Amino acid sequence: MRFVTTPAAVQLTGLSTATLREWTSRRALIPADVLPKGKGSPAGFTWHTILLLRVAVLLRDRFHFELQPHQALFASLKAGFRRTSFIALWGKSLVLRGDSAWSIVEEADGLPLAEDAVIIRLEPHLEVLSSGFSLPHPAKSPGQLELFPARSIDAPAKSKAVGAAGQPRETATPVRRRSA
Repeated sequence: MRFVTTPAAVQLTGLSTATLREWTSRRALIPADVLPKGKGSPAGFTWHTILLLRVAVLLRDRFHFELQPHQALFASLKAGFRRTSFIALWGKSLVLRGDSAWSIVEEADGLPLAEDAVIIRLEPHLEVLSSGFSLPHPAKSPGQLELFPARSIDAPAKSKAVGAAGQPRETATPVRRRSA
């Protein structure tokens, strides 16, 4: 299982370091997966916890929820996310029905619900986690997974050079190779 530390969790969730520590340690609203060993050591977070933190940020910022009364809901969601694979969540929405009742349903326009609920699309959050954890993104053809889900492979660096007419032109920087 892959973990990210506090600085990466801050970047992936959009929380400040102080708020992340408050939510994961002091108030234990959504506990970290690996607690810090002491002062100055970072906590460890799995994609499940980062996804849950992103949902909590959405509930706080967009819907103005008070999060502390929903601590049991967050614990239930964390357990549910742990039982579900990352790929299985693509194309799904999270439906919060109240108290600790929730479900993950197929994303569809005009979701028919028999009761009031808060619906959270998971795909935007999974996009961020896919690149942050280098997790697979669903392929275009069903049943296929990406062979190499790495996202940080860049093209060779380009530098500006001046052409014969004095106009800038782009040139590829040659790749240096070491010989044995």
